[in-house]
Amino acid sequence: MNCSSRITLRPFDISDVDDFLKWAGDDKVTHYLRWDTITSREEALSYIKDVAIPHPWRRSICIDNRSVGYVSIKPESGGDRHRAHVGYAIGCEYWGRGIVTEAMRMAIPHAFEKFPFLVRLEALVEEENVGSQRVLEKVGFTREGFLRKYGFNKGGIRDMFVYSFLSTDEVAQ
Repeated sequence: MNCSSRITLRPFDISDVDDFLKWAGDDKVTHYLRWDTITSREEALSYIKDVAIPHPWRRSICIDNRSVGYVSIKPESGGDRHRAHVGYAIGCEYWGRGIVTEAMRMAIPHAFEKFPFLVRLEALVEEENVGSQRVLEKVGFTREGFLRKYGFNKGGIRDMFVYSFLSTDEVAQ
């Protein structure tokens, strides 16, 4: 199935709750995320209302207007507001189809447009998350380094790669 022509990014809506729960309730999807697996419809509704909707720039990755994942860009504050953290996830039934890569190609220009003060996008990826590393490299992020015992996630301190994309970089097609 070629999904690329049907992929859109849009703000989350309360009506996404059941689609959101389908992928956010999957331990395989949330394994590398900083937030825990969503376990109930009420928790999913609360997350959408309290986290996703008020987020500075969190978009639902949609196929035929159904939420199958997300991409987020969150600028730092104060003296570090020139950089933003990038995060994303997608339901495991869509892994390996280039959907997140396409969503990132859409998201990057929007980030620099929405936040004109941004100079740098950053992504931290756990060493064993090869799929996520490939997504970033395909869209033009640069692997800058290896951070030993850097990020705490799911009860452990993890080794991570740091990637960057500058406002002067070109999105790779």
